[in-house]
Amino acid sequence: MEQFYDVIVIGAGHAGCEAAHASARIGAQTLLITMDMNKIAQMSCNPAVGGIAKGQIVREIDAIGGAMGRVTDATSIQFRMLNRSKGPAMWSPRAQCDRGKFIWSWREVLENTPNLHIWQDQVRRLIVENGIATGVETYLGMTFKAKSVVLTAGTFLNGLMHIGRVKLPGGRCAEPPSLELAESIAAHGVRVARMKTGTPVRIDVRSVDLTLMTEQPGDTEGRRFSFFPSELPDTSTFPQNGTTALPQLPCYITYTNEAVHDRLRAGLPDSPLYNGQIQSIGPRYCPSIETKLVTFPDKEQHQLFLEPEGTNTNEYYLNGFSSSLPIDVQIEALKLIPAFRNLEIYRPGYAIEYDFFDPTQLHHSLESRVISGLYLAGQVNGTTGYEEAAGQGLMAGINAARHCNGEEPQVLKRDEAYIGVLIDDLVCKGVDEPYRMFTSRAEYRILLRQDNADARLTETGHRMGVATTERLQHFLQKKSEVERMIRYAEETSVKMKDINGFLEQLGTAPLTRGCKLMELLGRPQLTLENLASTLPSLSSFLDTFQNNKEEILEEAEIEIKYKGYIQREQEQAGKMHRLEDIRIRGRFDYSQLQSISTEGRQKLTAHEPETLGQASRIPGVSPSDINVLLVLLGR
Repeated sequence: MEQFYDVIVIGAGHAGCEAAHASARIGAQTLLITMDMNKIAQMSCNPAVGGIAKGQIVREIDAIGGAMGRVTDATSIQFRMLNRSKGPAMWSPRAQCDRGKFIWSWREVLENTPNLHIWQDQVRRLIVENGIATGVETYLGMTFKAKSVVLTAGTFLNGLMHIGRVKLPGGRCAEPPSLELAESIAAHGVRVARMKTGTPVRIDVRSVDLTLMTEQPGDTEGRRFSFFPSELPDTSTFPQNGTTALPQLPCYITYTNEAVHDRLRAGLPDSPLYNGQIQSIGPRYCPSIETKLVTFPDKEQHQLFLEPEGTNTNEYYLNGFSSSLPIDVQIEALKLIPAFRNLEIYRPGYAIEYDFFDPTQLHHSLESRVISGLYLAGQVNGTTGYEEAAGQGLMAGINAARHCNGEEPQVLKRDEAYIGVLIDDLVCKGVDEPYRMFTSRAEYRILLRQDNADARLTETGHRMGVATTERLQHFLQKKSEVERMIRYAEETSVKMKDINGFLEQLGTAPLTRGCKLMELLGRPQLTLENLASTLPSLSSFLDTFQNNKEEILEEAEIEIKYKGYIQREQEQAGKMHRLEDIRIRGRFDYSQLQSISTEGRQKLTAHEPETLGQASRIPGVSPSDINVLLVLLGR
């Protein structure tokens, strides 16, 4: 049987859900194929969304019109803003979620998205005709044809799980792998390799002595990911007025010890990471507990977080104890931690190996350079993490839909979004280990804050057809209010007699003359909140803000305090834009350019960058190589 769609999305993980949702929102008739409709947007590892740099990505997804932030808000059981002791460029939202409710909230979103169809099946192979992806064949004997195909298969491509010396085929625990799809793609010249990731034991919290652990509560300010709360999938579970319908649960902290380490070291001969059983590369920034012991042999303890999986379950996730050691080693080692002496687990940790495709064979639209009409997103591109996958999925879905209409792809720049940094890194630099986003990867961090993601991306999302008109209007009203606050700070004068007593109480230098409120806010000790406590006129003005008051004042204060830094980064980004505007693809035969280094010639030939800016970010292409290209272009 044969059916026709505009876009087919393979896989309903975090990348696939965002891809299908975005494609359908734009208007493309979209088919989402998943092996199990009850595992849509499954949180395969920890039941949390966000974190360092990842939280910024989620807010960007929401600003464009994606759904991850809304689903997270609807199912959050703890919210924390990380790095508040640092500058605002480092602030990163993170939420613990109810794993089961997260799945069903996402399913509710997808089932109620116009133009989106869901089919439960497994894809056997990609159909390619004359170098163009035209559809897929499934194990149930169905043939689905389409103008674009988005592959978001996660860890399922030839997935192989490891627990000690035990090896089991699988894309996740108790779920079968995809055994033929990767080969059907690689047969056309797409380069394939292997990576490894892992996950920890799941613990029955009734067997844990929580009194021997440190409780870690969430924030109480009622923060959220979504900029537009009225689009939530289920308003009955949305945090309203700083409260939520779901109980807010704490996490717990404990530590390993030398006895734990000794037992783990004794099990290393049976570790697939160290006995030759696993050859592929694991994530550097989320290592297994056995890797921590080998890499940091002198460290006496490692921190562990016990995280709730939901409001109606005793299952907890042990963050920091990812392992592929034998089951008995994992349990015996954990029982040497006082809080876990009576430990019972639901299942052990395991490692999983899987196929991924070389991301340097992608355009920045995430379309394959080898197979036209094929888009790839998520772990199949060598990344790790729900948020990185979702960001890629969103852009792949948008561009797959635009491809159907013959429209130019939408590409986010490095100064526009962490999503832009992520995709640019993948395409220009490739990966030799699972890629994880950090704030340090972005050179324009003060521009890419979590508080201003809507200012950066909502108008773009609306132009693409993903963000609704209601969301755009909501943003424009907020933008107007932020500008009103900044104007007030620029225009309002503060007299010495009104403020010096307060400044002396704070231990900061008194004024020697009157000044504008904006100048006062440049001092690190001063905020709109504490200045309002001593300036009645400011307090009265702040009371005029009604909706989204906290968000408006936070963004306005950051824009005021960091004005100089923001302007400097904008100038630096402008200089880079000039390189991005110089298109070089097809203009040079790099093998004939003897004035460029040998490595530079090889890398430029292999990558074929679209612009001079992209060429400058390819490892092995030196600044002098870029200068040579500039001279040649001038000729």
